Amino acid sequence: MGFILAAVGSAVGLGNIWRFPYMVADNGGGIFFLVYLFALLTAGIPIMILEFGIGHKYRGGAPLSFAKMSRKFEWLGWSQVIVCFFIAVYYVLVIAWAMSYFYHSISLGYADDPSGFFYNNVLGLTEGPFELGGIQTQLLIPLAIAWAINFIAIYAGVKGGIEKLAKIFIPVLFLMVVVIAVRGSTLPGSAAGLNFMFEPDFSRLFDFKVWTAAYGQIFFDLSIAFAIMITYSSYLPKKSDLTGNAFTACFTNCGFSLLAGIAVFSILGHMAHSQGVAVQEVAGDGVGLAFVTFPAAITTLGGMAPLFGMLFFLALTMAGLTSLISINEAAIAALMDKLDMKRKKVTVVYTGVAAICSLVIATGAGLYILDIVDHFTNNFGIVFGGLIQVLLVGWIFNLKSLQDHINSVSEIKAGSWWVFSIKFITPLVAGYTGIMTLVGDIKVPYEGYPQEALLVMGWLVLAVIIVGGFLLSRLKWKNEIYLIEGVKDNVR
Repeated sequence: MGFILAAVGSAVGLGNIWRFPYMVADNGGGIFFLVYLFALLTAGIPIMILEFGIGHKYRGGAPLSFAKMSRKFEWLGWSQVIVCFFIAVYYVLVIAWAMSYFYHSISLGYADDPSGFFYNNVLGLTEGPFELGGIQTQLLIPLAIAWAINFIAIYAGVKGGIEKLAKIFIPVLFLMVVVIAVRGSTLPGSAAGLNFMFEPDFSRLFDFKVWTAAYGQIFFDLSIAFAIMITYSSYLPKKSDLTGNAFTACFTNCGFSLLAGIAVFSILGHMAHSQGVAVQEVAGDGVGLAFVTFPAAITTLGGMAPLFGMLFFLALTMAGLTSLISINEAAIAALMDKLDMKRKKVTVVYTGVAAICSLVIATGAGLYILDIVDHFTNNFGIVFGGLIQVLLVGWIFNLKSLQDHINSVSEIKAGSWWVFSIKFITPLVAGYTGIMTLVGDIKVPYEGYPQEALLVMGWLVLAVIIVGGFLLSRLKWKNEIYLIEGVKDNVR
């Protein structure tokens, strides 16, 4: 149960609460759900089972597990770890924003001008990505709290910290979102919001953008293809139902996304009803949905507004913290393996470096930097990392040996459907998704940012992920015994 909650805690994050509802609304409503379900069955669950199998069999973080499969694969594990580092550096700031909004929900400090409050008061947004504008001091306290919680959980270890925190945070998180969803569904106008979310647009069934969005959301939702699930599964007992755990984690996460969508769009529907406008006019996207549009919607709830604001942003904070912890645990476990160092020492050094780097995102240009780095790490780092992973394991490595290991401990067998998904369906779709995004970014600069900013904050980040992975794989293992298959790493 601790493992399931930790895995779900990693998968359930900020993207479920604001990114998923917007993706549904922007990509055909009910049609998106059908494609999303297909992506879950053909990519999400198969890759989750694959990563659970890799981590459980080879008993290490991503670099160690890939190195045990073949020393030629180790670089991929390190590239995934570097992706984790970049995500952690900016992800923690979104948690800090949520903490700040939790505090301001008490007095509804954002009620008069939600947009101005977010972009001016919280972010101090400058004119462009190279105009830093100094650190926003009001974010330092929530930023420090986020890093402190992350540090304590990882420093205490898997059993003492991560598992205990997950057992508290995840049930409470689900309860809060259920309360918001139930109450939101009873508000006047909520039906319009839910119709906006679920009504299918069949004309978009063959729109490649819908399919690209659905598969991208699955990778983002489930925390697959960037070292986390391999790391977590390496801590499982030898007799663990891998496929059962994978199905449970995947369906729980996707169920939470659905629940979060109901919570968000029922209240947005009420907001539109109160203003006498269409839901489309109040449904913002991305960061704007969580920190501008939804706060504006909360202010329409009268006397209940402060309570719902606190519930929503506390839920957002908890969702972010559980994911942040898993992201950093993947990186720290890899360093422990490679350097043969104790958890506490690695945690102190890694957290210190990451916390200092995150101050760049706490500047007035932070939102621009976050947006660019997030786009390149997710759409290229994770998607192409997942593509390479299934190609290496599915076509070069002996996939049958991994399948036999998974089936030896699982009640639900990874059969021909799993092999077919890993070898054919996932590579085709992930490859198509990644290539289409790459071609689009080459033709048209992402979001109209200056080419210099995209080069430094995007393409350079991608180069660090690739080159850094190869360089780290060339470092000598401090304890070569870890590379022997079947040896349990007692240090970790």
